[in-house]
Parts: sequence; structure tokens; C-alpha cells
Amino acid sequence: MILKQMRRNAICIQGERSSSLDLARGRLVILGMCFILAYSIVAVRAIDLGIVQGDIAHFADDDEEVSAYLQREAEVRRGNVYDRNGELLATTIKTASLYVDPSLILEPGKLVSSLLRVFPDLDYTDTLKGLQSERRFAWIKRGITPAQQQQVLALGEPGLGFEYEDTRIYPQGALAAHLVGYASRDSKGLSGVERSFDESLNAGDDLIMTLDLRLQHTLRRELSKAIADFDGIGGAGVILDARSGEILAGVSLPDFDLNKAGGAKPAEQFSRLTLGVYELGSMFKIFSTAALLETADVPMSYTFDARKPIKIGRFTINDYHAQKRVLTLPEVFMHSSNIGTAMMGQQIGTENLRGIYRDLGLLDPMNFEIKEIGKPGVPRPWRDINTLTASYGHGVSTTPLQLAAATGTVVNGGFYVRPHLVKPRSDEVVQSEIRILSQDTSDKMRALLRLVVTEGTGKNADVPGFYIGGKTGTAEKPGAKGGYDRDKLISSFVGVFPMDDPRYVVMVMVDEPKGNKKSYGYATAGWVAAPAVARVVTSMASILGMPADQYSEQDDISNDLMPYIHSKKKKRKQVVSYAH
Repeated sequence: MILKQMRRNAICIQGERSSSLDLARGRLVILGMCFILAYSIVAVRAIDLGIVQGDIAHFADDDEEVSAYLQREAEVRRGNVYDRNGELLATTIKTASLYVDPSLILEPGKLVSSLLRVFPDLDYTDTLKGLQSERRFAWIKRGITPAQQQQVLALGEPGLGFEYEDTRIYPQGALAAHLVGYASRDSKGLSGVERSFDESLNAGDDLIMTLDLRLQHTLRRELSKAIADFDGIGGAGVILDARSGEILAGVSLPDFDLNKAGGAKPAEQFSRLTLGVYELGSMFKIFSTAALLETADVPMSYTFDARKPIKIGRFTINDYHAQKRVLTLPEVFMHSSNIGTAMMGQQIGTENLRGIYRDLGLLDPMNFEIKEIGKPGVPRPWRDINTLTASYGHGVSTTPLQLAAATGTVVNGGFYVRPHLVKPRSDEVVQSEIRILSQDTSDKMRALLRLVVTEGTGKNADVPGFYIGGKTGTAEKPGAKGGYDRDKLISSFVGVFPMDDPRYVVMVMVDEPKGNKKSYGYATAGWVAAPAVARVVTSMASILGMPADQYSEQDDISNDLMPYIHSKKKKRKQVVSYAH
């Protein structure tokens, strides 16, 4: 009996112990599962931070730069820019950028010295400051080359690393800097077509410009030579299709390498071609003479008394190439007479002259594909004296590109030329249907422009076989204290060829040229700019495969004007005298 009771007690004790062990084992399992879950969460977060977000964790300490990076990664690759022949002007590629984790650098000074051997343009102080920063991230150099990356790897520095990001590359460097423009590292266009077509390019669309890199190189080379030969401070040039308005080449000097745009000086970034506004002097006689032919029924035999300067109040109008005689209309143009042209202005009248200047696009900012556009300077108020001076380009200023386009309008039959930089979808050359001048006026102006080259101030622009016409323009720049500075000139020449069927307008402008021995000390347009245009035309003929015209001197359109070109001793008729 006692034994049975003891056995029952032992069984109860054993059951209680088993139940306690099971309970403890269950609790341990639950606790273990909690630890596993906690460690799993930590591990997943560590993987997320170390791998998934590792590419951006050291980009910056603030949300803005991280957001910008994520946005760039999500965007479509920026479109390419090409010239008319498919030559690459701008593209986007992946490049390595070098960064440092300053906390891992043991000898900052020694590392800076090593980095300077790879990147000589680094600033020692700024770089050292970055290596000693308390932050965990600092940029060393953005957009490095593969060769530079290899040199950095050879340093064996664990604190250095690379990020790969889209970089805008300009294979032609400075060749078309002011027209192509450049974009920031965040793919935001900052100038040129990169700026004005920013949205389209960022959508991945390619852009084809009207530029021909072969002609661009030629124009830049010859403009550079003219500036160097005459010690100018800068210049501008353009080659324009006189029918379609396509810009085949456009240059402003000094310029800058688009791949290093951040280091460009203000003078290098300034576009003298589209943004610079200048008094371009006697080239305006193209437009005032055309206005006279268009508004007044005058024959080529019409004459103007240019024997004495014109005096109005405190103003005196003189001739630089003074003939001191009565001049026919062609002689006024050929010799670039300010006195004779001022008389034309008086006969045209203020409203007519100002209206034709405006119709030619000379008085208002251009409607153009890039935003770096200058605003022409116009007399305010425009008095009668301004009409006289504006007739020969004094007191009214515009951009070189606008003047070249207006010249195209005058010679192409009188149809308005609007210059443009981007190729239309169709390859068909479309001429404007907006008529500004009559065909008769255009034909007469062609003959006059040719006469300037054969007999007048533009002889140095002549290229045998290519039938060039044009006009010189030499103007004094406004002085710092008012008035004009005789020692600071703008010397320009605008040429057109072939004159029997005008296709191309070529303009060269040199800012502040100085005379030299070859020019006998002169820095005027006939010595400075006209020869540069002749060299450009010669190269264009070779590049474009243009055969020389086989016309004879008897076929020259300027021959029709020779009966109106007289010697000083020959008697004049139909003299127009100016009322002093």
C-alpha cells in the first residue's frame, strides 16, 4: 500500500518536471525566434545601406544632392548635337569622378602631392582642406580620363574612390563654342543651343545644326590671323546662306574650350557675333543706298556735291576718303563718301530710312535659336540729324550677324533673310517669301557692291574667278568719357559671292586693330577685314568644290556702272547741293 502511494507520488513529480521542461523549452524557442527576427532586420538594413544605397550614401550629407543624383540616374541620356554633315559637336558619356573619404587618409599632405602629379590643375590648398575635412565624402576631380583613373589606382590609396556619372563632352573643343554652348553637370543647358533646346535634348532628341565644321574651321583660322596680324582684341565672323538664312559658320574670338567652360573668362564667353552690338560704320551705306533706290526714282547718273563737309550746329560730316568733288551715286558708294551718303539720307527722309532699316531687321533684337542676343542701339529721339548720320552707320548699332543677314536680303532679290542655326526636317532650301526690296533695287545693289571690289575700297577682297562684291566699314568706338575714340576702331568687311547669282554672305569684323608695316600703318577695313574675307572665299571654293567662273571682264556687272565713274576734271551734271 505504501509502495503504491510512493509510486504515485513519483509519477506526479515526474509529470510536473516534464511539464516545466516543456514550458521552458517553448519559451526558449520563442526567444530564439525573436532574436533571429531582430538579427534578420538588422542584416537586411545593413545590406540596404551597404549595397543598395551604397552608390549614393557618400555623395553628400544633404538630401538635395542625393535627390539630384537619383533624378539624373532616372533621366534619359541627353541627346547629341551634330553639324550638317553628321560631325559630332556634343555628346554624353559615362566618366569616372574621383572622391575621397577623409577619415581613411593618414597622410593628407603626401596624398595631395601625389594627386597634383596626376591633376596639375588642382589647387593645393583647396584639395588639402578637402582631405582634412570631418565629413566622410569630398570630391577631388569630376570627369577624369581613363588614363588619369589608372594613375590614381596606381597610388593604392584606400581612401580614394570613383563614381561613374554622365558627363557632357564637346569633341570640337572651342571650334563653335558660342553657338553650340554648354550644359552643366546636371544636364542643364547654360548657353547656345544647349540652353535654348534644353528640354528637347534632355528628352533624348538629337539636334542637327546648320554649321559646316569645315567652313567653321576656315573662318576661325582666318579671323584669328586677322586679329593676330593687326593686334586686335577680338573679332567676329559669319558665313551665311543668302537664300535660306542658314548659318554655315559663326565665330566670336576670343573663345573657350567647351569642355572647360567653368574656367572661361567673361571676355571669352561673350559672343561678339550675336550679343555684341557695334556701330559698324560704312557698311550701313548698303542699306541707305538701297533705301534711296527703293524710295526715290533716281538714275545712276544722279550726283551729290561732296566738295565740302556738311555742318549742322556743332556736328560736322567729313569724308575719310575725301574726293572733294561732285560724285555720282556709284562714286559715292565706291569711295564710301559720308557727305554724299548723308545727302542721300536727307532725300530718303527719316520715316523711310528708319522703316527700311527696321524691315531689314537692323533695329530690333533678332528672333534667333539662341538666347545670347544683343539689342540694337537706336537714336532716341530720332531727329533729322540722326537720319543723316545713321545713313552712313554713325549713331546706330547692331550685331554683326544682323548686318550679314540684312546684306543677304539686299542681294538675294530683296527677300527677307532670317538667320537660323538648326536644320529643318526637310533638306529643301526654302527662301523667304517676304519681299523687302524690289528685284530692280537688288540688281543695282549687286552691281554697286561689285564695283566696291573692282574699283573702290574693297579691292583687297577680290578673288579672281569668284565674282565677289562687298562693302568696307571702319568706325570709331565710343569713348569712355563720351564722344568717339579715334585710336579704337571696328574694321569690318561684308562680302557676297557670286555676284551674278548671290549664294553666300561672308563677314569679318576685327575689334580694335592696329596698323602695321604691310598696311602702311592703316587699320581700316580695306586692309584688315577685306583680305581675310578673300582668304575665306578661297578656302570655301576648295572645300565645297566650287569651280572658278570663266566670265570675262566684259561680262562683269560693274561694267554697267563705269559710264558714271568720272575723272576729277570731267564736267558734272545734275548736281544736288546741300543746304547748309
